[in-house]
Amino acid sequence: MGTDSANSSAPRPHAPRPNAKDVPVLVIGLGPVGATAALILAQAGCRVTVLEADACLERDLTESRASTFHPPTLRMLQDLGVGEELHRTGLISRTYQYRDRHEGLVAEFDLSVLEADTAFPYRLQSEQQNLVDIIHRRLEAMPNVEVVLGARVEAAYQDNGQAVVRTGGERPREWRAPWAVAADGASSTVRKGLAVDFPGMTYPERFLIVSIEDDLNALIPGICEVNYVSDPEEWLVLLRTPRHWRVLFPVPEEADADAVTDPDAIQRRLLDLAPNPGGYTVAHTSLYHVHQRVATDFRHGPFLLAGDAAHLNNPLGGMGMNSGIHDAVDAAGAILSAIDQDTEPLEGYSDRRRDVALNLVRAATHRNWENLQQKSADQRRRNHEELSGIAADPVRSREYLRVSSMLTTRA
Repeated sequence: MGTDSANSSAPRPHAPRPNAKDVPVLVIGLGPVGATAALILAQAGCRVTVLEADACLERDLTESRASTFHPPTLRMLQDLGVGEELHRTGLISRTYQYRDRHEGLVAEFDLSVLEADTAFPYRLQSEQQNLVDIIHRRLEAMPNVEVVLGARVEAAYQDNGQAVVRTGGERPREWRAPWAVAADGASSTVRKGLAVDFPGMTYPERFLIVSIEDDLNALIPGICEVNYVSDPEEWLVLLRTPRHWRVLFPVPEEADADAVTDPDAIQRRLLDLAPNPGGYTVAHTSLYHVHQRVATDFRHGPFLLAGDAAHLNNPLGGMGMNSGIHDAVDAAGAILSAIDQDTEPLEGYSDRRRDVALNLVRAATHRNWENLQQKSADQRRRNHEELSGIAADPVRSREYLRVSSMLTTRA
């Protein structure tokens, strides 16, 4: 068993804490980030109220939501008591590849070189909704937790040092607590209500995700569960989930959305990727804009922003959901430390998590995008030679994978 060195020395914030018993905390949003924060706080003894805008948590698992769990995230979820159940919903991916669309395999990275660093030297592929469902069931069984569905936030502000949230829709009400974790997503009403700036950029193309029921392993021999495919005209990502393969295509901003998502157009893209007699069975398609944005501050008084409410990045590398879950662990730990010490030790939360968002997640995911769409033949060749050299050297490969697997960060 490995040591998970990035987290082994950190205290486990979800252990029961006498001082936390019945202390009220609000969690806004019941995605993977809010769910994680809520369970940590509830296990510590806080009286947790979770406000979720949707009236129903059922999700179509073919939708293109996050599905990659990195080693440190798996360690955190194991400590939280949900890791084994999550593993039963997913598949383990021990390798991933960089490929060239015309030349084939460039480099294959084997995460087994991380065995000395982590008990989880692999990626787990499981749709994020599986984690939400697992934690939701745990929360519903806890007497100190109230999960309120259909509670859409209309306003958020602080009053006399307390977090105040006003909901409308099916659950109109005002909610108050000494602390609140805002994990209400990319369009966060809390972040907007608190007037926290969200600077950054939007990519010049949209991402088209196509979920298919066909087995790409049989159609493209030699690929593994996760594949980043570079090409100056149309780069790709091929990703296997427990139920489907997903294919990510870049789409020019000016392209007509209806034309891009037309079933015949989808078939042409897929058949150009790999011939398939009889065509492909498409389970789901989605087309969306992609951003790189980081809030100027992850803390506003008693509110702690986490996940997409605090930072957005492209999905190339699978870091978005993982860094959001790490935010949740850090935010919950900061709140519990404040309760234990009866002081204000929350200031460091924003600095720590913004540093990760800016200097790891944003930097790594943007670099991945630049390399995949690189148009210079000379630079593409240099990129390929560098990746191939790193993958062939166990020492360099381990250091590379420690970064890409997020083991060099601390939560």
